[in-house]
Amino acid sequence: MNKKVTIGVVQAAPEYLNVEKSMQKVEALLREAAAKGAQLVTFGETWFTGYPAWIDYCDEYARWDFPATKTVFARTHEHSLDVNGPEVKQIGEWAKELGVVVVMGINEKVTSGIGNGTIYNSLLTWNEKGELANHHRKLMPTHTERLLYGQGDGAGLQAVDTSFGRIGGLICWEHWMPLTRQTMHNSGEHIHVAVWPKVHDMLQVATRSYAFEGRCFAVGVGQIMRVKDIPSELKLPPEFEGKPENMILNGGSCIFGPSGETILAPQWDIEGVFTAEVDLNKCYEERLALDVTGHYQRHDIFELTVNKKRPK
Repeated sequence: MNKKVTIGVVQAAPEYLNVEKSMQKVEALLREAAAKGAQLVTFGETWFTGYPAWIDYCDEYARWDFPATKTVFARTHEHSLDVNGPEVKQIGEWAKELGVVVVMGINEKVTSGIGNGTIYNSLLTWNEKGELANHHRKLMPTHTERLLYGQGDGAGLQAVDTSFGRIGGLICWEHWMPLTRQTMHNSGEHIHVAVWPKVHDMLQVATRSYAFEGRCFAVGVGQIMRVKDIPSELKLPPEFEGKPENMILNGGSCIFGPSGETILAPQWDIEGVFTAEVDLNKCYEERLALDVTGHYQRHDIFELTVNKKRPK
């Protein structure tokens, strides 16, 4: 059986905190990926409308009642996506038109109801029919991210069916959470999308280990961000002064196979849409030796219970 799939990895700078320009860029990148034969198109952590890397570099932003941070938070909220909004629907229409599956990290807002003043670090999956097939919110914002993002839930901890295989994904340091990984392995992934701000050495370790442990293909997706993308209200560290084009996030996107082999070596300091063809039969070839959901698991000893309810 032919189970070959072409994966597209988008490593590009977002249009930082600008929904309109971001939509234009999404369309262009999806069309570029589809023209290169991609059946799955992946974007990095909160690519829409940009990862808040300023939380790791700028001074003073965590001070109580700090006006600049409040302004930036409000603008981030304004330029976040509501999953029930027109932008999410439009991306689905592009996915349907092009016949591609899209996995994209977003800044998410809720217009009304529970969480309407909170921003979530979320991962959306559209299938090739244009349907929003999965909506995952990052369980634990990492370290400094907790100033900006709320905690997610278990509703999106699942792989989804597509015409070519089952696709799942996790966000950043969720890959260091053993029970989260096991939950996703149990859902039966063929391709796992691991989204990051950039995929530095230890994050490559996490991505590669996930592929080996889950006997699946793991796509590590990084992105590009430059000094000029830092909101102007915030004070730049001295090493960034006068260097607007310097990269803060410089990619590192990569793909690993189910035996831990490198399919796409990390791509640094470059923007582009990278593609690689993979054979999903490899997932089952490697599960002969290791299946952490079945013959290499002790369900009589361990029990895993997951609350998949989303607060409403």
